[in-house]
Amino acid sequence: MATTLAEFKTAEKSWWCPGCGDFGVLAAMQRALVEMDLNPEMVTIVAGIGCSGRIGNYINSYNFHTVHGRTLPTAMGVKLANRDLTVLAAGGDGDGLAIGMSHFMHMMRRNIDITYVLMDNHIYGLTKGQVSPASDPGFVTKSTPAGNIEHPVRPLELALAAGAGFVAQGFSSNLQQLAELIKQAVQHRGFSFVNAISPCVTFNKVNTYDFYKEGLTNVDEDPNYDATDRSRAFAKVVETESMITGLIYREERPSYEDLAAGFMKAPPVANQDLNLSPEKFERLLAKFR
Repeated sequence: MATTLAEFKTAEKSWWCPGCGDFGVLAAMQRALVEMDLNPEMVTIVAGIGCSGRIGNYINSYNFHTVHGRTLPTAMGVKLANRDLTVLAAGGDGDGLAIGMSHFMHMMRRNIDITYVLMDNHIYGLTKGQVSPASDPGFVTKSTPAGNIEHPVRPLELALAAGAGFVAQGFSSNLQQLAELIKQAVQHRGFSFVNAISPCVTFNKVNTYDFYKEGLTNVDEDPNYDATDRSRAFAKVVETESMITGLIYREERPSYEDLAAGFMKAPPVANQDLNLSPEKFERLLAKFR
């Protein structure tokens, strides 16, 4: 029996501001899960701290709300403990590109089979409007009243340079494309990164819906664009200053799970009997003394 959208919704009332881009990301994630006909009991959403961190509360699946910056290692642990689960990590640019940056880098090189949806609004929304790692130079916020003087982290360039096998960017206002990109990301074997442009209507009056609608280039509409050419993908991102949507790069290669000796043959940790008798516990301790 096919799953329905209602099966992936919860009764919890959202705390997001009216018009927040995260509503579009939520709808896209739910639509992607339905279109893949996934069982809610076989899906886990791992989310971090920030406005975006609440997204798991609105999706009827397993939900792990972790501490700031630790979204990806938690998602990795869930996936390696039960590889039968479809695991999506979700967070904002503050969560993923600041304290969580090192985990982002290592997840890309490990290529563990999870999907990371980063909701990028170029600002700290939960703490009421401070500059974020993705904020552009000159951006005036409560923490940068004279304008931001730091160079921004550019997640698409970073993901391509770090060797991510799947890199895409969607816009929360384009629900159909974003849902399709998330679906492709989940179906991709290995680590998948989807940067979701998600405007903050309350604290960011620069990077607005109109700003993106006027400036974005959709590579999915370009028949000459080759998403398997990393060099061209990088050049396109730089050329457009990351004002781009669509599937930017995809490379098929073995995942961490495929390469780990014996991992796929062993029963998932979640299915193993982890109860230890006092005798087994003592034998285990003796190995490390």
